[in-house]
Amino acid sequence: MPGPEITPLPAATVTLVRDAPRGLEVLMMQRSFSLAFMPGVHVFPGGALDPSDDSPALQACCAGLDDAAASRALGLERGGLAYWIAAIREAYEEAGILLAYDARGEIVSLNRTAAQRYADRQARGEAHGSFTDLLLGEGLRLAVDRLRYFGHWITPVGSPRRYDTRFFLAIAPANQDVRHDNREAIAHTWVQPREALELCARETMNLRLPTIKTLERFAACSTAAELLAEIASAQEVRALLPRFTRDGRSVLPGEPGYDEA
Repeated sequence: MPGPEITPLPAATVTLVRDAPRGLEVLMMQRSFSLAFMPGVHVFPGGALDPSDDSPALQACCAGLDDAAASRALGLERGGLAYWIAAIREAYEEAGILLAYDARGEIVSLNRTAAQRYADRQARGEAHGSFTDLLLGEGLRLAVDRLRYFGHWITPVGSPRRYDTRFFLAIAPANQDVRHDNREAIAHTWVQPREALELCARETMNLRLPTIKTLERFAACSTAAELLAEIASAQEVRALLPRFTRDGRSVLPGEPGYDEA
C-alpha cells in the first residue's frame, strides 16, 4: 500500500551562463556521491528555500525588484522574492558566485583576497550568523534584477524527496571564479549545452529530466544575449510535473503515456 504523498518543498535553481570562444557555456555542478539524494548527478546550483530567504532584512538588500512584482511573476500571492534570494544564495554557497552589487552599484569583484574574506565571513555565519550578515557586513545588495525566471518543475509523485522548483537564468560575472563548496558539490565544469547532452547520452554525465530539457532549450542559442532574448520572448511559464511510467521512464504532460502513468 503506497504511503502518504510527499508535499514538494519550495526551491530555486539558477543557471549561470557565459560567452566563451567556442560559444555559449553553462555551469554544471557535480553532487557528492555521499549524498542520499541524487548522488553524483550534475546539476545547476540550487536548493530548497531557507526561512531567512523571506525575511524583511534580506528583501531590503534586493536591487530592482520587490516582493509584489516577484510574486506576480511566479503567480503567488506573496513570498515570490524569496525564490530570487534563494537562487543567489545557493549560487554563492555552492559555487562561490556572488550576484551582488557593491557600494558603487557594480557587480562585486571577487579577487583572491575578497573571495577569501567573503568565504571566511560566510563560514563564521554558518555558526553565528546568516547570509544577511554577509551582505550587511560587506555593504552589498543582491542583484535580483539580473535573474530571469524561465522554468517551473515539480518532482514527480512517488519520489523520496519532492521539490517545487523555480528556474532562473543569470549571466555569470566575468570578474569571479567558480569555487565549489566540496560538500554538496565535489566538482564543477563549464560546458556547452549540446556537449553536456552528448555526455549524458554516452552515460558519462548523469543528468535528470529538468536539466536535460533546460539544456535542450539552451542548445538552440549561440550566445548569452540570444538566450536572454529567447527567454524574454517566451510566453507564460507553465508548471511541469513529470510522471513515472511502469517501466521507470519519466513523461511530461502531452507526451504518450502521461495520462496512464
